[in-house]
Amino acid sequence: MVGTGKIKQYSNILEKPLSRSKQEVSLSAFAFLFSELVQYNQTQVDNISELERRLEDAGYAVGARVLELLCHRDKGNRRETRLLGILSFVHSTVWKVLFGKAADSLEKGTEHEDEYMISEKDLLVNKFISVPKDMGTFNCGAFVAGIVRGVLDGAGFPAVVTAHFVPMEGLQRPRTTILIKFAEEVLQREARLG
Repeated sequence: MVGTGKIKQYSNILEKPLSRSKQEVSLSAFAFLFSELVQYNQTQVDNISELERRLEDAGYAVGARVLELLCHRDKGNRRETRLLGILSFVHSTVWKVLFGKAADSLEKGTEHEDEYMISEKDLLVNKFISVPKDMGTFNCGAFVAGIVRGVLDGAGFPAVVTAHFVPMEGLQRPRTTILIKFAEEVLQREARLG
């Protein structure tokens, strides 16, 4: 049915715009599925770092697909070629599609030229997770770090991406910081482009 009403019909799901649609997954369904992902991977590993690596690998696959989808729908198959452009894309566009809002902050590291940080006060994947005392510093943000790494790698910006808790005064829970350390080749390319 084309052109007979105000509702536009899409012939293909890939043509449906992401930014104008309502959130289609309920929060409780996501929390349940993510909890199951964590529990399943927890039974497959012996230590916390291996669990975080597995969550990051799962997130990497999501990130690669999110990049393809967003580039196809919103950018007409064009991708960012500059460092600040891709960081802004991740901080705003990708974050809005995944979490319904832009990330709280995007900062450049002060100690190293190749480090950037995306911070979120209440990261969705850490919101409904209770970490047992025996798991210490386990951070489910590793899944989001994997998503960010998947987007960056797919766009040609290889990086090491990790998730860290940063305690904040006045907040009950620590803020989650996604630390992005770009490969040397990315910085050399950015310097050549000027």
